[in-house]
Amino acid sequence: MTPRSPRFALYRSHPELILNLGSCLAVLAIVAIVSYLLARERDNVEVSAIRSSNNIVQLIESDILRNVELYDQSLQGLIWAVGRKELPEIPGPVRQRLLINEAFVDRKRGDVLWLDKQGNVVGDSTSSVPRKANFADTGVFQAHLHNANLGLLVGPPFKARLGDLDWCISFSRRISDAKGEFAGLAAGALRLSYFSELFQRLDIGEDSSINLLNTDGQLLARQPSRTQDSQIGSNYAERPNFKRILSEQSGSFTAHSSSNGKPRMYTFARVAQLPLIVLVVHSAEDVFESWRRTAILVSVATGGLCVGILWLTLLLGRELRRRQEAEQGLATLAATDSLTGLANRRRLDQVLRQEWARAQRNCKPLAVLMVDVDHFRAFNQRHGHAGGDHALREVAKTIEACIRRPADLAARYGGEEFQVVLPETDLTGAQLLAERIRASVEALAPFADDAHSVTVSIGIGLSGTQHDLAKVLGAADEALYRAKAKGRNRVEGPAD
Repeated sequence: MTPRSPRFALYRSHPELILNLGSCLAVLAIVAIVSYLLARERDNVEVSAIRSSNNIVQLIESDILRNVELYDQSLQGLIWAVGRKELPEIPGPVRQRLLINEAFVDRKRGDVLWLDKQGNVVGDSTSSVPRKANFADTGVFQAHLHNANLGLLVGPPFKARLGDLDWCISFSRRISDAKGEFAGLAAGALRLSYFSELFQRLDIGEDSSINLLNTDGQLLARQPSRTQDSQIGSNYAERPNFKRILSEQSGSFTAHSSSNGKPRMYTFARVAQLPLIVLVVHSAEDVFESWRRTAILVSVATGGLCVGILWLTLLLGRELRRRQEAEQGLATLAATDSLTGLANRRRLDQVLRQEWARAQRNCKPLAVLMVDVDHFRAFNQRHGHAGGDHALREVAKTIEACIRRPADLAARYGGEEFQVVLPETDLTGAQLLAERIRASVEALAPFADDAHSVTVSIGIGLSGTQHDLAKVLGAADEALYRAKAKGRNRVEGPAD
């Protein structure tokens, strides 16, 4: 026969354990796969939200750059016109058109002014007759006055002094005379409401916002604008999230809001080299809301599936346990003598073959005891079959009680004969055990006041001098006959 693998043996001995282990591994695999898929889907949702926010940022950035370029071209055109010597001689309307290129200036967005070196308005895009105002005290004017290399300067948000421009930001360039001295300022004001109107056309969600800030941390525009939000001109320079935005220039990250502590997804970019930052803020809860609903549904379904698998595993395991117990019971019945409870002849033959093969392989002795109840036929005639069966059961109990090693086996050989298999036992050990069995049987109480007590004769067969199992059994049988011939109730070893 081909030897069975250890795995098969383990399955045969512990099928329920293998089943439970397999089910647990299957459940763990299902949970791991579902968790991986949900995590990947969450990453996809986050990437999609970042991509959408980046598109919005780029759209706004390009629009801001286009407006800044228009204002810058208008300012440079104004500076070029101011430098013309013939400018004072040109009539008012023509002079106005020369100073202000209306193709670059949209009055709905703001206006353009020409300031002289004292800060007075001497040119106005809204009218050929300039409005009266002085801007010498402003920070933008003072910056250009003291620094000739600023180029295009984007100023902080301010409340307009002229007209109804409300909150604005300024774009300005220095005007220098032929000697390079300060000669005034070309300045344009852009309504911040323009950005709010631009942002309104973009639907980004209820709890999200589009923001425009300058690099000093001042808020220039926000949409949607809520009453609880910070107002235009509020400063965020000291907030950790703004510091990170300022240091990274562009990108995306998720962090908790400094105002309400809720998680937010920030996507931002600086507008070219201008001191302006476009910021799109999404509520992390809104971004992952649909994913969260899907995750809950999938988790509940997966949990139900896993519970079902484990429950079915328990049911199947219980049935396997019952089947195994039934098989073990049948196997025990098939290997047990029904009268004495000892191993039967079939089990005895299996153990003899196994122990003989082991003894030959390990070069160890194997002893076999042949035990026969003395005068059993006469005892059976005196007490009947019931009495004889009782006597055989008592003898079987006594023999089994004398065996102490797990490897030893006592079996009913047939009728009133028993056989004891003693692996790795020499002649001395076999004689000691045989004598213990004989004495223990003799010490049994007489049956029903019988004058003759039950005794046994024992013959010993040993593998040391034999090279065949049949010869060992034959030697034990011969020794038993010698014991009977010498008067019974005695032990005889193998013949010399």
